[in-house]
Amino acid sequence: MNIAMLTNRNGHHTQNRLKQTAERRGHELHAINPLRCTMDISENGLRLWHEGRPLTNYDAVIPLLTPSTAEFGMAVLRQLECMGVISLNPSAAVARARDKLLSLQLLAQSGVPVPTTALAHERARAEQMVELVGGAPTVVKLPQGRQGIGVVLAESMQSARSVIEAFRSTRQYVLVQRFIKEAAGNDIRVITIDGEVVATMRRTGQPGEFRSNLHRGGDPKPVAITLAEHALALQATRAVGLSVSGVDILRSKNGPLVIEINSTPGLKGTEQVSGQDVAGKMIDFLESRLKQRRAEVPKLRTMAA
Repeated sequence: MNIAMLTNRNGHHTQNRLKQTAERRGHELHAINPLRCTMDISENGLRLWHEGRPLTNYDAVIPLLTPSTAEFGMAVLRQLECMGVISLNPSAAVARARDKLLSLQLLAQSGVPVPTTALAHERARAEQMVELVGGAPTVVKLPQGRQGIGVVLAESMQSARSVIEAFRSTRQYVLVQRFIKEAAGNDIRVITIDGEVVATMRRTGQPGEFRSNLHRGGDPKPVAITLAEHALALQATRAVGLSVSGVDILRSKNGPLVIEINSTPGLKGTEQVSGQDVAGKMIDFLESRLKQRRAEVPKLRTMAA
C-alpha cells in the first residue's frame, strides 16, 4: 500500500509513529507538504503534483493538517479523494471537525450533550453571550483553534468583554462557552476507530491552567471510562461522520459533556498511558478499507457489463 501523509512538519511524534508502523508492515508512506502541491482539474480528469513531481499510484492518504495548512490542505485532500485515494477520514468530516461551531451544532443536533455555547457577530452582544452561558467565569475560544491555542478563560464580565473585543478585532468570530468548574482542569480523550473505542487517557492541566492539552503541559494518565462515556464518544463520532476520532469529554456534575472532536488525534500521550498500538490500528483500518475497495471493483465491473 502506498500512503500519502499530508503534513508540513518534520520529526512530529504522530507522523513518525505512523511512518514507522506502515513501513514495518511493508507499506510505503511519504510525507507530502500540501502547500507545495499543484492541482490540475479539467475534463480530462484530475492530477496532482508535489514540488513538480506527479503524485500517482497512491492507495491511501492520512491528513495531518495544521492551522497553517488547513485551507489549501483540504483542497488537496479533496483532490486525492476525487482521484480515488482512500482517506483515513473523509474530507467532509475533517472539515466539520475542524470547525468548532459546526461540530458543536452537529453534536447538539444529534443529542450529544455539550457545554452551553453562545455566538454573535456583533461585539455589542458580548454581555448577552456571557449571560446566555451562565455568566462569568466563562471560556472564550476561536472556532478554528487547536491544541488549546485561541482558548481563554475570562474570570469576569469585564475580562470576557475585553477578550471578545480583542478576538473580534482580528475579524474572527468567537464562541463563548460555559466554564465547567468541577472538571478542575481535567478532561478525557477517547480514541475511536471504525466504530470502536481503542484507547483512552485522562489529561490534567498544570496548576492554575484550565486547559489540559498536552501541548499546554497537560499530564496524561490512564483512565477507565464509564459505559455512558463510551457510548457518548461513539455517538459524537457518528454525528460528525468521522472514521477515526479523538473525542474530548469533561465530567460535569450533570454528566459527561463533549467539548471537542478531533479528526487527527495525536498519539504520543494516548499510546503511552493506554499501552495500545493506536498507530497500528489506524494502518489496520486503511488496510481493511483498501481490501474492501479492491473487492468492490470487480463487482462493479460485472454489473456494468
